[in-house]
Amino acid sequence: EDALRFSDRRGALREGECGLDFQPKIDAISLQVTGAEALLRWHHSERGLISPVVFIPLAEQYGLIGAIGSWVIEEACRKAARWSQQGLRMRVAVNISGYQMREDDLVERITAALQRHAIQPARFTCEITESVAMEDTKVTQQTFEKMRNAGFHVSIDDFGTGYSSLSYLKSL
Repeated sequence: EDALRFSDRRGALREGECGLDFQPKIDAISLQVTGAEALLRWHHSERGLISPVVFIPLAEQYGLIGAIGSWVIEEACRKAARWSQQGLRMRVAVNISGYQMREDDLVERITAALQRHAIQPARFTCEITESVAMEDTKVTQQTFEKMRNAGFHVSIDDFGTGYSSLSYLKSL
C-alpha cells in the first residue's frame, strides 16, 4: 500500500509529506557552519517518519528517482537562496543518485536551478557515494568533469564503505 502511495504521482511528494532536513557541515578548525546537506525525509501522515532506506528503493523501483532528485535540487536551491537573503553564505550539498549520474542533462538542470535562485555554482556541492562513483567509472568521470566545468564542488560520500582505492578515486 505504501509503495503504491509513494509511486502515485499524487502521493507523498505531491501531498507535501516529503521535505528536506538540513544537516550542518562544520569547519573542524573554526567550528563555523560552512554549509548544509539536504536530506530527503518522508513524513507519512499515518506512520510518521519513514526511512530513506525504505522509500529510496521504492522510488527507484517505480521510476520516480529522477523526478524526486530534481525536486530535491530545486528545493535545496530555494532554501539556499533564502539563507543568502538572510546574510548566510553557506554551501548547500545534495546527494546525487546513480540514476542521476547517468542523466545527460543533470548538470544543465542543476545550473538552471542555481540560476533561478541566484545561487553561485561554487556554493553547490554534489555528493556522490563511493559505490555510485564506482558503478560506471566512465560515466562518472564524464559527469564529474561537467560538474567541475560548471563550477560545482564534488564530494565523495561514505568513503571507505566500498572497495575502491585512494589512487582510483584520485583519478576520478
